[in-house]
Amino acid sequence: MNYILFDGDVRNALLPFTYTRPVADIRVGILTIREKWEKYLGITTTTVTEEYLEEKYPMVEMEENVLLNASFLPTKPLVEMVTNLQVNQAIFKGEDVIAFYTSDTQEEVDFSSYEQIEFEDDLIQIKNTWDIFSLNDKAIRADFDLITEGRKSAPIPETVNCVSREDIFVEKGAKLTFATLNASTGPIYIGKDAEIMEGVVVRGALAMCEGSVLKLGAKIYGATTLGPHCKVGGEVNNSVLMGYSNKGHDGFLGNSVLGEWCNIGADSNNSNLKNNYAEVRLWDYESGRFAKTGLQFCGLMMGDHSKCGINTMFNTGTVVGVSANIFGSGFPRNFVPSFSWGGASGFTEYKTNKVFEVAEVVMQRRGVEFDDKEKQILEHVFEETKQYRNY
Repeated sequence: MNYILFDGDVRNALLPFTYTRPVADIRVGILTIREKWEKYLGITTTTVTEEYLEEKYPMVEMEENVLLNASFLPTKPLVEMVTNLQVNQAIFKGEDVIAFYTSDTQEEVDFSSYEQIEFEDDLIQIKNTWDIFSLNDKAIRADFDLITEGRKSAPIPETVNCVSREDIFVEKGAKLTFATLNASTGPIYIGKDAEIMEGVVVRGALAMCEGSVLKLGAKIYGATTLGPHCKVGGEVNNSVLMGYSNKGHDGFLGNSVLGEWCNIGADSNNSNLKNNYAEVRLWDYESGRFAKTGLQFCGLMMGDHSKCGINTMFNTGTVVGVSANIFGSGFPRNFVPSFSWGGASGFTEYKTNKVFEVAEVVMQRRGVEFDDKEKQILEHVFEETKQYRNY
């Protein structure tokens, strides 16, 4: 069977992260949503997404296909139901379709003609940007069980002080010494070739993906995810860094999500709680205004390739788009459009030729090529987001 992940209706609610990736490639927990499905299914998936993303994330259609709603995180019972789908069957959770069977000869899908199977058990669905951090604890626990089942952790060095050692899993090649790991509040996963330097204190749940680094004296509260090749220092609480992003120095990051190739300058901080303890509102790309989150704690949402200078201060519930560069004193606005250059004193447009120069250097440092596919994606996002750069 061929499995295809589709973005669904949540794509616009997950901007700015879905400007540069399909919903399936959002990281929550240890794995991306795609990696979770592929781990359960034991097969490679492809994607139905926006046209400008198709060259990087192509779709492969075969005679028989099952389409999967990428906003839903898989579970064993769901995967069992998915793998048993037959012609003209679809799985629903309330009004939302989770999966459905199609063939390459179907011109359109009419669910009124399908046998609609209701999935009764609880599922994690990523419907909003803040779900990425607020549901991260549940996602880490599920991924930890999935990845470590039937496996034995690499030895934990004697110099590491552990609480609930049985809930700590270390992959081959990871380095850790003179750190404190407390997994009593959630599992701790330390990926291949990851490093925890001296003096680090961790309270789980924590996911460190391949090649990620916790720097000297870092203080990490769960549930936090460091995607591949992220470097983190200072204090971090309940945040997700999707990959290749750095917060390498002192400063606080809390209840936040950073995309890929982001950099947080030294001594930068974000607020995750309003002074009046009121509900946090976040910029909503669909409505073009700030929308309620239902959360008291909500920090910074930062899209791919965005960066800030030293001592930057972010207000509660700040959304930063793709390829923004923020610097200077004072608080920048709570919504910083993609391709913006400046800070509290004002912004100008960050031209793509300058963006490309920086991206090429940054990615080369990690051995990743900034190719034409990446350029075309950023060029499209630049045009798509022009409407917001009315400084």
